[in-house]
Amino acid sequence: MSVNSYKDDEQIQSAGKLKTLGRLFSYLLSYKLYIFVVLIIMAFCVAVSLLNPLFIETAIDRYIAASNMPGLLKLIAIALVLNLLMILGMKIRMFLMAKVCNSILVTIRQELYTHIQTLDFQFFDSRPTGKILARIIGDINSLKDVLGNFVTTLIPDFITVVAVAAIMIVKNPTLALASLCSLPFMAISMWLIQTYSHKRWQIFRKKSSNLNAFVHEDMSGIRIIQSFTAEDETKETFSGLVEEHRKAFVSAVRINDSLGSAIDFCWGFGMAALYFVGIYILGAENVSVGTFIAFGTYIGMFWNPIMNLSNFYNQIITNLAAAERVFEIMDTEAEISDTKNVVEMPPIRGHVTFEHVTFSYDDSINVLEDVSFDIKPGETIALVGPTGAGKTTIVNLISRFYDVQKGKVCIDGYDVKKVSIESLRSQMGIMTQDNFLFSGTIKDNIRYGKLDATDEEIIAAAKAVHAHDFIMQLEKGYDTVLSERGGGLSIGQKQLLAFARTMVSNPGILILDEATSSIDTNTELLVQDGIEALLKGRTSFVIAHRLSTIQKADRIFVVDDGGIKEEGTVDELLAMKGAYYRLHMAQMVLPN
Repeated sequence: MSVNSYKDDEQIQSAGKLKTLGRLFSYLLSYKLYIFVVLIIMAFCVAVSLLNPLFIETAIDRYIAASNMPGLLKLIAIALVLNLLMILGMKIRMFLMAKVCNSILVTIRQELYTHIQTLDFQFFDSRPTGKILARIIGDINSLKDVLGNFVTTLIPDFITVVAVAAIMIVKNPTLALASLCSLPFMAISMWLIQTYSHKRWQIFRKKSSNLNAFVHEDMSGIRIIQSFTAEDETKETFSGLVEEHRKAFVSAVRINDSLGSAIDFCWGFGMAALYFVGIYILGAENVSVGTFIAFGTYIGMFWNPIMNLSNFYNQIITNLAAAERVFEIMDTEAEISDTKNVVEMPPIRGHVTFEHVTFSYDDSINVLEDVSFDIKPGETIALVGPTGAGKTTIVNLISRFYDVQKGKVCIDGYDVKKVSIESLRSQMGIMTQDNFLFSGTIKDNIRYGKLDATDEEIIAAAKAVHAHDFIMQLEKGYDTVLSERGGGLSIGQKQLLAFARTMVSNPGILILDEATSSIDTNTELLVQDGIEALLKGRTSFVIAHRLSTIQKADRIFVVDDGGIKEEGTVDELLAMKGAYYRLHMAQMVLPN
């Protein structure tokens, strides 16, 4: 495993910065009342902040110069009350915007998660789980400051900048032009910096995603890593990914920080120009002390919002890549989805037909080619053949996890493409080699097969597959809480729970994909009666390498080279002395 295994394989199609920002900020429209209240509060706060330099100028030039203490105290009282109200308003504004932003993040995360649930297997086949987690958690979290500061920073600071410039020009155009003479330099600096910054942050987001994907995979496969003593190799790979992540971050931050330096320079240059023009050109006798102080304060009020706006701009550049990554998944359309005119699948009887089906995963090599067969309701069909022959592909097409390129898959005469996915899959029971168990109680895991199942139905299903006895031996029985992926249970016990989960769903079509591969021979004998009960009265497809498990199948399909090479009962296939016969003889020599 090397760092190169985690190269940036994600191709994000940029939809345009303004379009992405517009889409992100559109979520604010659902909170119009809150935003309106915040804007009113901010308007008051901006007005007070703009009046403060005028209060200082008036206090110095009118009241202090004239020794008018009553007038000065009255002015101080008014300013004090207004500023206390401004502080209170800022606290309320922060509370309201935090509530709005958190609600929006919940909405975006729910929308993203819900959409991901609708995507087909091909989406998940092409992306590591860690990278998907990075979108749902990290990328969405990074949008909070952008949403909040759009209202609390961008709008008031923009208004402040414009208002300060206007006030300065009205009071003294010459001093105003001197104070703002560095604006052209600022504009050029911002243009140059933004040209490079966005790309750098996109790279950083990809490196973060790569690191997250590796850590997730590493933790999931920790038993394999320790079994093969590969800790040093994985540590080396991790170190390489961390170093790439660090370099990408430093590169992006350096670009952003240069904007702050440019603003500091413009601020200082403006202050120097103010005093130079005021003292040496206009003459100190023509500009009052209060005016100098007011203009100095206004310069700070002009460039401080510019600094805030630049920080907000940095946030946008930093997190725009995150927004693009989130919306990229939201805009990903499921290749397997309901069409406009789908119908609900009625209760399945189990008549399954393949009509000249051709299928390829990558549009280059056909896994199945011109496959046709007809399965009667209630038949048990065993699928055998070498690894990669297409056995699992056949059952995946029946469940419509993938769509065929040519031909048609029908159940009870209904083309699976023309019935709703939910009504189809809700009537199918699917068991695989990897019988995933969720964190929660044993009862909840079995109930996952039928969410409204009663406790009696759950216990009956467990008894049918001989899982009841080992469950009752646990300290809390059916209320025993399982850790992630059923940690603490044996592979066979996990398999039995998966059997019970399938049993309780009472499916119309049953698919067992190597479902008994992890069960030892003694356990297999225990569940054989349960399996037969599960198969009885429903169409079933059983994929098995262990031929002893399919002796009672109605028909056996030998799948190889993209098609069904042999078909028949056990005795018929043995009599042919073909592919099945060779498999049978090999297992007689090398028994399981």
